[in-house]
Amino acid sequence: MDVSIIVVNWNGRGLLARCLQCVESTVKQVRYEVIVVDNASTDGSQEMVKCDFPNTRLIENTQNVGFAAANNQGMEIAQGRFVLLLNSDAFVKDGTVDTMVAFMDAHPEAGMAGCKLLYDDGRLQRSCTSFPSLATELYSAIKLDKLLPKSPIFGKYRLSYWNFDDIREVDVIMGAFMMVRREAIDQVGAMDASYFMYSEEVDWCYRFKNQGWKILYYPEVEAIHLWGGTSKQVQLEMFVQMYQSRIHFFRKNYGRFSVFLLKILLYLNCVLRVGLGRIYYLRETSPQLRQKQDAFWRLLRVLPSL
Repeated sequence: MDVSIIVVNWNGRGLLARCLQCVESTVKQVRYEVIVVDNASTDGSQEMVKCDFPNTRLIENTQNVGFAAANNQGMEIAQGRFVLLLNSDAFVKDGTVDTMVAFMDAHPEAGMAGCKLLYDDGRLQRSCTSFPSLATELYSAIKLDKLLPKSPIFGKYRLSYWNFDDIREVDVIMGAFMMVRREAIDQVGAMDASYFMYSEEVDWCYRFKNQGWKILYYPEVEAIHLWGGTSKQVQLEMFVQMYQSRIHFFRKNYGRFSVFLLKILLYLNCVLRVGLGRIYYLRETSPQLRQKQDAFWRLLRVLPSL
């Protein structure tokens, strides 16, 4: 088996069907298996997989165990030389999986690799980042990353100074499309299941780099990624979860004092958005902007407990 394609699903029946259909119609040159791990969906996702994709291996969880733990379940039974973690809202194009397997075979130093991701309308999706740091959090809080996006210093985290058109080594690739070498997984270990959602791929990449594996970005093939296709269902909770996972990453990898400083920066970010930014938001009628302010207000209230 060349590659095991693992798709974690939670109440994303329509997206999952499109994702699996894209796999079936585009993977032609490599031997593969598909493993769907369903996190207790209530929308009929499990029945759809059994009926429409009978060759897919289905793991049916009785509760939502989170993204990392569910992927780990898939990796436990995966038989491929490579494992492809593919989001249910990610849709591979013709030749993408075949070419990525060949790319990994040609680069034995790579523990994992990602392809170019696009939004559904064809716009580039910035799918790689640097590892987060106190400096990058500061630049984000005071908006230097937005004011000077072409600066290699202030645009470091989101790599906003780069056009994503060349092959290069990166720190982090997005978990929406992450092809991983089985040998590397055996050495580094699976994802840290203490992350329920968000930052689990950042932590995994951090561990891979610490073990000497390279992480490569390969833009010659593409996939569509809707970004947040299922998490949009609980957007406010997911916003808080994102920062909770970020704090967990700092605590685990950088130490408690770094968490103390990170929380100060997050307080600053929240105050700027909720306090000084209130006048701006009140002038706006956009529900998205109002929702953003509500999210930062919620984060400000729960931050001490994170």
